[in-house]
Amino acid sequence: MNSTLIQMTLIIVCGAGWRIAKPAGLSAEQTRRVLTTVVYYLLLPAMVLEVLWSADIGLHSFQYALLGMGSIVFAMLCLWTVGALFNFEGRRMGAMILAAAFPNVTYLGLPVLEQTFGNWARSVAIQMDLFAATPLLFTAGVIVARHYGEDSAEKSRSLWLFFNVPPFWAAAIAVMLNVNGFAAPDWLFGVLQRLSAAVVPLMLFSLGLALSWKAVTVRNIPYVILVIIIKMALMPLFAMVMVGFLPINGEYRAAAVLDLAMPCMVLGLVFCDRYRLDSSLYAMAVTVTTAVSLITLPFWHNVLMN
Repeated sequence: MNSTLIQMTLIIVCGAGWRIAKPAGLSAEQTRRVLTTVVYYLLLPAMVLEVLWSADIGLHSFQYALLGMGSIVFAMLCLWTVGALFNFEGRRMGAMILAAAFPNVTYLGLPVLEQTFGNWARSVAIQMDLFAATPLLFTAGVIVARHYGEDSAEKSRSLWLFFNVPPFWAAAIAVMLNVNGFAAPDWLFGVLQRLSAAVVPLMLFSLGLALSWKAVTVRNIPYVILVIIIKMALMPLFAMVMVGFLPINGEYRAAAVLDLAMPCMVLGLVFCDRYRLDSSLYAMAVTVTTAVSLITLPFWHNVLMN
């Protein structure tokens, strides 16, 4: 696990270094936008199609969704309870709920799980994302952002439009082909594998591009500490308890819980900007929880494997 995290960290540091050096005059924002667009619209759908087409899809997929949604809702309620008790300001409350509840199950979780457990763990990360984290983010997450922030768009988009994206279409096609027993031609499977191979390094590099220590401010430290406690400690602990009531066994159980122990989701920054939540607080939470995860992830891995 430690060796895996060292490798991941070095790739993330390359992205952080690009933010400082700006090779060829390309800023971190410009570079990240191009890379994440390529990953989101081409490489990630290819990986989703490759993994879910050949994965063992069944009742356990529903169990991953149940575990993921239950853990995310638990974290949201924890933060909301503390925020209501101490009367947090609305913009700050919305950003903190998103930061505490939604883990980086794909951009960091997928490479960590794949390197730690093997290629089969990609299926766990993808199902946790597509069947639990993303549906909740675009429903409950949007409701939270709208409630505590401001909807600056002239006309609100239908929630259905958020699901009309390439990874969901790839998942739908893969599941349909899988359950109907269609085998992938060797040439097509080879193409999907080569496209999928680029996902992990580009995701980690993009994560490094998104991190900024300039976002770290003294006034936000108490709020980020609260996010760390809920996100990196209470949420995985709750997931460990909850998974005990589900028929998920062995390394599959460890992979699912470890995926929920990941740091804050980078995509939440988009929601904070869109709904005018406290973006600086969220950016600090992403940066600090990503750094703290270098300690907490090996800890949870050891707990789960013993």
